[in-house]
Amino acid sequence: MKDERLLEMRVFRTVVETGGFTSAAHGLGVSQPFVSQTIQRLEARLGAKLLHRTTRGHRLTAEGERFLDTARRVIDLVEQAEADWQRGEAQVEGHLRVSAPIAFGLDRVTPHMPDFLNRHPNLSIDLRLTDDQESLIDDRIDVAIRMGALPDSGLMHRRLCGLQRIIVAAPDLVARYGEPHGLEDLSAMPCLAWDGSRDHLNRWKFVQDGEAVTFRAASRFRSNQGMTLFQMCLAGVGVMRMAEHLARPAIDRGHLVQLLPAITVRDDGAIHAVFLPDRHLVPRIRSFIDFMAAAFRDPDWEEGTGGQSGMRSDGTT
Repeated sequence: MKDERLLEMRVFRTVVETGGFTSAAHGLGVSQPFVSQTIQRLEARLGAKLLHRTTRGHRLTAEGERFLDTARRVIDLVEQAEADWQRGEAQVEGHLRVSAPIAFGLDRVTPHMPDFLNRHPNLSIDLRLTDDQESLIDDRIDVAIRMGALPDSGLMHRRLCGLQRIIVAAPDLVARYGEPHGLEDLSAMPCLAWDGSRDHLNRWKFVQDGEAVTFRAASRFRSNQGMTLFQMCLAGVGVMRMAEHLARPAIDRGHLVQLLPAITVRDDGAIHAVFLPDRHLVPRIRSFIDFMAAAFRDPDWEEGTGGQSGMRSDGTT
């Protein structure tokens, strides 16, 4: 029988510590209904009301205060027991579930996996590559590699390296349309666009004539999968705003050319390892995060910038 008591304790603790169901859902990377249903199941199983719901939020009942103290002690004991069991590099073992975007996962994460597995022969890894943002709780993810600006949440994260996206196209596409010298020229060229939850990446930022301008990339071809867009760009189907980890090597090989570098606005995002609070204390998780931070400390695709790392819990970089 599936035992979700520890999960219920974690959700309850997060609701209390973040101040509500919605903020707890953001912090845990789950839906608000999931949080509500989990608390309802917990209260039904215990036969006690743990939270008073009001128009201003939630406050603990007397039973809730007692259970919160117990839940915190149980979670701390579980974390400590696991840490004690796996303490030391030679004892890193168990199973690790990692989620990463498809293109970055294939291009940059996967090549490092043989070395990491060789260092930890008693550890197994489930590497899940998806451009959808998976829930750390629902999908039982230990570490998620996420790109771009992070929302405010109760999740912990560690910055692995910077993230820059640049405008690129295949040489034959540029030969057909001519090299653009401004946004009017760019608007006459076919573009490649993201679909679904990545639609915000279709708003390209420029500075033209001293003014900030947003160019909306419209396209005959859209996809929710980064590697598909990359392949279409290489094939000369359209112009793409592409992460440098893919773009720079392709430029060096002569497969792509950069467009409008003088007016392209630099991103302020980064690539992070994201995980649940306190999970970095678990040796297998901590070892993976440390390994990734070292691997991307000085990315070979960055131009004139170095990676920086630092652990935060407030969603900033």
